Amino acid sequence: MSSRCHPNCQRAAAAKEEDDSAERAATVAANLISTARVILKLDREFTEYSAQFLVDNALVEKVPSQGPQRSTCKVEDCLEYLVNMASPKTEAELREMEKQQQRRSKITVKDCLECAFKEGIPRYEHWAHLGCVSPVPPFASLIPRVPVKGEVIEAKELKDAFELLEHGPVGAKLHVFSPEIDLVGENGVYRGPSSNGTSYVGLRDVILVAAEKIKGEAVGTVKIRYKKKTSFMNVSLSQMFTRLAQSGDESQTIEPTGLLVDFIVLRLSQ
Repeated sequence: MSSRCHPNCQRAAAAKEEDDSAERAATVAANLISTARVILKLDREFTEYSAQFLVDNALVEKVPSQGPQRSTCKVEDCLEYLVNMASPKTEAELREMEKQQQRRSKITVKDCLECAFKEGIPRYEHWAHLGCVSPVPPFASLIPRVPVKGEVIEAKELKDAFELLEHGPVGAKLHVFSPEIDLVGENGVYRGPSSNGTSYVGLRDVILVAAEKIKGEAVGTVKIRYKKKTSFMNVSLSQMFTRLAQSGDESQTIEPTGLLVDFIVLRLSQ
């Protein structure tokens, strides 16, 4: 995030240890779009697209506009936007902010990709940074977007993910345990829970970019954004685990499963 960003964004970023679920899902979706476009040679080189645009627009119920579409942005529009940002929030605006938080909490990678199909997606540098808390200005509709056409393919089984991986990176969810996730290191292999002191963090969106055998063990290389840092990590593809309910809360039960689940791939059409 730029040091020139609005102080509200700087405070919000400093207050959280990790991106929220919507930001993580949007990051994976934007990365899948970038990769698919360069594989199909729709872009000459890897081009970063805006994850924040997907956060701002996924699952948004569009209201049909009344009258002619905006075609220009005037100085008065910018001034009005800045005044609104500096003004105290009304009760109606606070209710709308709460509604938007509820929407964000439901956003998945699939929702983000489907948003890109409907709305297109701008380049990273043409939209607000990831985690921006400023409202989207009404004249943002004038920002150019790249059209995205294609389909989303989902798979539950690892063997199906291997087939999808032949055509490019695959989105997935990783079961994350602490402190194991922090101790893997660059050359280690993440194998999930290892002791009674393990804490289950939850599912995190990742991108499976490769699979290979390392010393006889099937290992996948995933790209993960964790604690606001992006890195590559080796994950065991053969390790299984289960988790029993605690304090009678059956929602905490996890049936025997692999560390990577819920695979998804973007198949673009040219």
